[in-house]
Amino acid sequence: MPEVAVETLLRSSSVTIRDIRCRGACRHQSPEECATATELVFPYRGVYARHLGRNQAIAEANQVLFFNAGDGYRVSHPVAGGDACLSLALDEDLLREFAPNALLREGPGLAFHHHRLRIDPGAQALVARLRQGLRTHAAEPLEAESLAMALVARALGPRTTRAPGGSAGRQRLADRVKLVLAGDLGRRWTLGQVAAEVGMSPVYLTQVFKEVEGLPLYRYQLRLRLARALDLLDGYDDLTALSLDLGFSSHSHFSAAFRTAYGRSPSAFRRPSR
Repeated sequence: MPEVAVETLLRSSSVTIRDIRCRGACRHQSPEECATATELVFPYRGVYARHLGRNQAIAEANQVLFFNAGDGYRVSHPVAGGDACLSLALDEDLLREFAPNALLREGPGLAFHHHRLRIDPGAQALVARLRQGLRTHAAEPLEAESLAMALVARALGPRTTRAPGGSAGRQRLADRVKLVLAGDLGRRWTLGQVAAEVGMSPVYLTQVFKEVEGLPLYRYQLRLRLARALDLLDGYDDLTALSLDLGFSSHSHFSAAFRTAYGRSPSAFRRPSR
């Protein structure tokens, strides 16, 4: 596999959908790249950091990242293991219909003000359904386009997404916590262990993270684990092994959390793709 592999899953007049996988061999910042089109990028495996000048966004499965046309950026991989993302580039007129004005940057071209937004489990499930449907050729173009529109609407909706809170300094502290969690999803962390890794007190850690992400730390970690399960479901015949590998105490614990987040059991979710 090359350092970066890009596969176009769908190209139509309304949307281009690409699967982008990176080995993440280089831990340092890459040479500057420039987005040629405004894209919504949904990480579904691994983690990386995107740098835009002094700003940074940690890309993992709880986030959608905005790559604005013409903006220069660099990428680094502070956690080993590489990453994979689903990229959606919509026709600009369509994207303007979905994007609330509050999210858009002033200027002649369409560009987003925020670098990233936190998405909800419903958006994560749509990412998995869309990618699996296109990769297995189970989804016809019309169905795939409809799923893509539903995903964009959910990823930009005021009730299903959240912009980062807190100061830039506090967001940097929360980013350090995310890298710790993403670096070992199967580990059953304690609050004290995470706090020690990032050099904060447990009380300050919980306050900062809740302010930035709007979720308690344990719920954020749970969503990361469940999103990883969406990616791994088809590779495991034994769901008990999957649940233990992801740090759940039992298959029943995993199945209950999965059903609460995505509305169906792990077995039912993977059944259509099989």
